[in-house]
Amino acid sequence: MKKLTYILLLLTFFAQGQIQKPVIWSSKVEKISDTEFNLIMNATIEKDWHVYSQFTPEDGSLPIVLTFKNQKGNFKLIGKAKESPYKKHFNEDFGVDEYYFENKATLTQKVQILNPKVGKIKVNVDFQACKTQCINDNVELSFDIPEIKSVETDVVLPAVDSTKNNGTTTDSSFVEDDSQLKKVAVSEAKSIKKEDKKGLWSIFILSFLGGFAALLTPCVFPMIPMTVSFFTKQSKTKAEGKRNAILYGISIILIYVLLGSLVTGIFGADSLNALSTNVWFNLIFFGLLVFFAASFLGAFEIVLPNSWANKVDQQADRGGFVGILFMALALAIVSFSCTGPIVGTLLVEASSKGGIAPIVGMVGFSSALALPFMLFAMFPGWMNSLPKSGGWLNTVKVSLGFLELALAFKFLSNADLVLQAHWLEREVFLAIWIVIFGVWAVYLFGKLTLPHDSPLSHISVGRLFLAILVSVFTVYLIPGLWGAPLKLISGFPPPMSYSESPYGVGGASTGASQELPEHAHYGPHKIIAFHDYEQGLAYAKKVNKPVLLDFTGHACVNCRKMEEHVWSKTEVLPILKDKVVLISLYVDDKRELPKNEQYISKETGKEIKTIGNKWSDYQITRYKNNAQPYYIILDSDGTDLTEQIGYTPDAEEYKKWLEDGISRFKK
Repeated sequence: MKKLTYILLLLTFFAQGQIQKPVIWSSKVEKISDTEFNLIMNATIEKDWHVYSQFTPEDGSLPIVLTFKNQKGNFKLIGKAKESPYKKHFNEDFGVDEYYFENKATLTQKVQILNPKVGKIKVNVDFQACKTQCINDNVELSFDIPEIKSVETDVVLPAVDSTKNNGTTTDSSFVEDDSQLKKVAVSEAKSIKKEDKKGLWSIFILSFLGGFAALLTPCVFPMIPMTVSFFTKQSKTKAEGKRNAILYGISIILIYVLLGSLVTGIFGADSLNALSTNVWFNLIFFGLLVFFAASFLGAFEIVLPNSWANKVDQQADRGGFVGILFMALALAIVSFSCTGPIVGTLLVEASSKGGIAPIVGMVGFSSALALPFMLFAMFPGWMNSLPKSGGWLNTVKVSLGFLELALAFKFLSNADLVLQAHWLEREVFLAIWIVIFGVWAVYLFGKLTLPHDSPLSHISVGRLFLAILVSVFTVYLIPGLWGAPLKLISGFPPPMSYSESPYGVGGASTGASQELPEHAHYGPHKIIAFHDYEQGLAYAKKVNKPVLLDFTGHACVNCRKMEEHVWSKTEVLPILKDKVVLISLYVDDKRELPKNEQYISKETGKEIKTIGNKWSDYQITRYKNNAQPYYIILDSDGTDLTEQIGYTPDAEEYKKWLEDGISRFKK
């Protein structure tokens, strides 16, 4: 039994000391014409590992990045690299959807050759693979450009294996032909379709609710009895009136679906998806939503030119289906001041999903808008139960204005996150939302009036319930300033890491404040930390403390889990603050090194250009490991005092490991 235990311990130590290579890449050239080729990059991903799409949203795990090295004058890219289907999953730690590949991934980049003597095309693939740990890695693929037939070369990123060749491991079990890849792609496509259907249904439901909200505005609601009465009175029979009203409803749907189709067709789903993370797009849309919100709140009316409505009205007199179609178009034009902001918001939100989502969104919106016209035409007696037009319609419009204003700051936040400008951090964003929803609650309670409000002697029960609901939501937001996760609105405010303090407003003030040493900064939980190895080691020698070397990453989920759920424990935090010097080396830091500090790694042969490359190479070279989080206790001379450990969610186990390293330092 002792022998078995000893063998298991040795195997565990051996496994931790190996460089993990869970992804195997291979390259293939496919000839399209004499000057055009597809560069096909296939990744075989070890079980339970994920690699993240080029299109995965900001603030989550790191996406695949393709860098074409010898492009200038030799070839040009035709579009962006296409991908095999990926999966979508909401990451609660980062508060965003993530797009990732399992088992297999295929990227295809179409190129046009400009220099017939180019011979080779070199592509650097930078990616992150995650399981319980995350690995940042990159590989250089080389593509031979043939004249007639395609040439295939394999570049391998090995999994842990006992067969070594100059530091590289190969495993023939991962080599598969194209037919096997196609089978995998088909099976993955089926699972993606299920997830896409869920996304489309959510878009439809949200758009339907948006259409219902538009229906209850002063621009649309009064037109229901007027339009239905027109059809019933002008039609020769009741059946004809019902038929015309149904055609009218269908025409409304057709007009809005055409709008969604035009947006998708003109810009393309991929372009819209890219726009959703574009700084200028988000800034422009922020301005538009504030403009629309001001209109809803009563500052001014947004109307299309009267000439448009007059010309459409003239066409509506033609009768038949064409006349009914123009009547529906007249509704869209006349009601634009109320429906335009809602339609614009829905289109942008749906466009970020890609594919046919904008069309599905317009089907949902227009169905809610058209349904009452069809139903009340079929059952005219129901119109007697409709509430009379009045001040409540303006209340709905004003409420939509508050919602538009709150949503506007989401787009401003997107721009800020992309720029990493830290102008609109989490606390500021939440403070703005608290004020907006708080003022809305005051308005609903009748304590605030706006330009188009009718005199109010009392508030209705429905308005009171809505006021209470908005008030409860406002109170719910307030603890977020002190670090509450606010899961109900997860994904709307910036992530917890993008804040003035890990604990929210006032959280950093707990405990005694220490003067920061030179080159140091405050890390998680106000732990004094260094980002540079040599600077941190020098400080450790000065204060005669051991070093906790922390290989981490900005986009490392398990690193954040360790910091939030283990480092924060009362039995662990005092050790990190008082008994060790923390050196956190971020392997995904994309800031470029000065030119004189860039080099070629002796271990991997890769170009080391960024700060993250430098620390990743240091981890691989010294510890033969490239996973994060990764921890080691060192003495002040840089000598290892403990075995290295990775993700350790058991706080007690982590504490014992820390104490063991500290006790060895004291001996």
